[in-house]
Amino acid sequence: MAIKEINYRDKNFEISYNIINPTIEKNIVILHGWGSNKEIMAQAFGDKLKDYKHIYIDLAGFGNSTNPLILTTKDYANITSKFLDLLDIKEFIAMGHSFGGKVATLLNPYKLVLLSSAGVLTIKPWSIRIKIATVKLLKPLGFKKIRELFASPDASNLSHEMYETFKNVVDEDFESEFAKYKGEAVLFWGIDDTATPLYTGEKIHNIIEGSKFYPLDGDHFFFLKHSKFIDTLLS
Repeated sequence: MAIKEINYRDKNFEISYNIINPTIEKNIVILHGWGSNKEIMAQAFGDKLKDYKHIYIDLAGFGNSTNPLILTTKDYANITSKFLDLLDIKEFIAMGHSFGGKVATLLNPYKLVLLSSAGVLTIKPWSIRIKIATVKLLKPLGFKKIRELFASPDASNLSHEMYETFKNVVDEDFESEFAKYKGEAVLFWGIDDTATPLYTGEKIHNIIEGSKFYPLDGDHFFFLKHSKFIDTLLS
């Protein structure tokens, strides 16, 4: 593990990263999802994709990277871009899982690999709708326990900055950003994914012109057991 410090919006960020196959010229930047870290991505792909230099990054506020600000997905892309400039990484494939898929898309790589990416709004079940309505009703009353009672598991134990960041990115319609991407795109999806359901992957596939789409057995973390297949298609 290594750390580089960058300045963004007048704040210092410590970005933790690992590099595998450092002498290889072709680069692949691998980004994790919300609440995760670079280690799970390295677990899947660290011994695969041998034709590429792997750059695994802890996104700001996750793993061993710091985050002193309330951020948007665009901020994450800007921070990642500045970090890659420090490493002198100019051309690269970007692979992103879930939230990392949105960040990868904004990086506008020459090739985009999405693993059950977030970015398409889904219809929430009634239980979630009632929870949201209740939070909005109670918020003006100033109840301090609202967050503890109603926050998503993905938002638990977060700092103030990361909780507000989570609210910025969790229900983000990213379809227009997917439509802007004009490079080569390959999408892999878990058939039994409930976090980013299969139909959202099909929708992104239809939005990104010329993209390839591979539904695979498994849930949101399907790639852990299909990394060899993904490796075969990307190598």
